[in-house]
Amino acid sequence: MKLPALTTAVFGAAVALIFFYAPTDADQGFSQRIFYFHVPIALTSYACFGWGAWKALRYLRTRDERADVESYVAIHQGVVFGALTLITGSVWAKASWGVWWSWSENQLVLFLVLFLFYCAYFMLRYSVDPGPSRANMSAVYALFGVVLIPVSFLAIRLSQHFIHPVVFNSHGPQMTGSQFFTFCVALVAMLLLFATLYNVELAGKRLDAHVRDLRELLT
Repeated sequence: MKLPALTTAVFGAAVALIFFYAPTDADQGFSQRIFYFHVPIALTSYACFGWGAWKALRYLRTRDERADVESYVAIHQGVVFGALTLITGSVWAKASWGVWWSWSENQLVLFLVLFLFYCAYFMLRYSVDPGPSRANMSAVYALFGVVLIPVSFLAIRLSQHFIHPVVFNSHGPQMTGSQFFTFCVALVAMLLLFATLYNVELAGKRLDAHVRDLRELLT
């Protein structure tokens, strides 16, 4: 219970900092506060996919079924955070720039491609019967997908357009001290939320597997 309690405390602190401590942006006004949700959620989705790829690599090296399940759960959480990234980004874009989406922005499209790629992971996984073949295919697919993560991340910095703001560059964070502190707390809160949800879902998957094994023994 320590992790959920810590997650709740840090998340509560992050929300308080976002709405009562961080200064209001001079250009975008109150709507800029969604930045403290959108960017940490996006970075957490990258972390989820990266963790899923790491567990996939471990499965290919050890053939441990637990690593396969852990990879699946991480990617599932990544898709959830990816969907939240697209939603919060669209809301922020509409409030700040008057458009929900811009197909001319490479960074937006590339993140959507990354999101859809991992959505297709589940179609692949559940098109094959449970067993080593499914685990192998899922692991290889997860490893291929991780290549899209740096491409999606760097697209923001390589874009020729600046609808999407760049707050980190070679000179460091382009934020005041209070803004950067709030951002860091919000990022830690999102990562803790992922860790909590990951452990909860993983526990559920393992319990389901035990129940399934017990049912097979009784039949």
